Amino acid sequence: MRANSIIMVVLACVFGIVAVVLANMWLTGQRGALAKGGEAPQETIVVAAIPLKFGDTLSGDNLREISWASGSLPAGAFKKRSELFGDEGKQRQVLTAMGANEPILSSKITGPGQRATLSAVLTPGLKAVSIRVNDVLGVAGFVLPGDRVDVLLTRKSRNMAGGEQAFVDVLLQSVKVLAVDQVADESKESPTVVKAVTLEVSTKDAQKLTLAADAGQLSLALRQVASSKGEETDRITLADLASETPVEAAAAPAPSVREVVKEVVKYVKPKPPAWTQVRVYRGRETTVYDVPRVR
Repeated sequence: MRANSIIMVVLACVFGIVAVVLANMWLTGQRGALAKGGEAPQETIVVAAIPLKFGDTLSGDNLREISWASGSLPAGAFKKRSELFGDEGKQRQVLTAMGANEPILSSKITGPGQRATLSAVLTPGLKAVSIRVNDVLGVAGFVLPGDRVDVLLTRKSRNMAGGEQAFVDVLLQSVKVLAVDQVADESKESPTVVKAVTLEVSTKDAQKLTLAADAGQLSLALRQVASSKGEETDRITLADLASETPVEAAAAPAPSVREVVKEVVKYVKPKPPAWTQVRVYRGRETTVYDVPRVR
């Protein structure tokens, strides 16, 4: 073996050992940096010690403080129970149902000394309006606080012939239900038959609901929980009730041109010709005269 080849082999081994040592040193440093980075500074946050529902009063028995990474505190959180109650120690109540160990946020509770009323959960700029319903119009009691519904208006009007015509319009879409009867707890799960439903609407929609309550009958249509987008709607009359369903219409064969013409001719009275013929018989001879038709 040549001397040059031996030198190249020795240098390759040396460089390989140096590369392994340097890589090991780099990996050790990265592990140390990650370990130091994982030790983030900790502080406390106030959370619910037990499940809380709408209207519950906050106290030392249903709250506790736990450790929390200081850089990831939720907006509106309280670090100490003393911050939550303040120097005067005024009570606060729950506005939104919370589970155990869920952080207490200022948006989910009332202000110091305030009560958990319906006005406290209203979205700024919106109003609360109640409408009367029954077991049918209220979707058999399955409408609960927090659901979204469409409001339908059924009414009658006089047509040109002097008779009455009934129709249904979609008055409002995707309206949030604030309360059923006098229950505003969104954690309520059991359906019950109610007499009134309180909705969260704008001022203009509140005027519509008030006027519609006198103009006809209001009913609710429950929407899918994630469906808040509006859709185009049409007025439904009694004539629409007898129309074919989409499946029946698709299955029915299209009429031919001859059948269409035949149906039209049945309702079109043919116009008589302006002239007619008169036959005169003289023995074996027959003479035909064209004469005007007497109308």
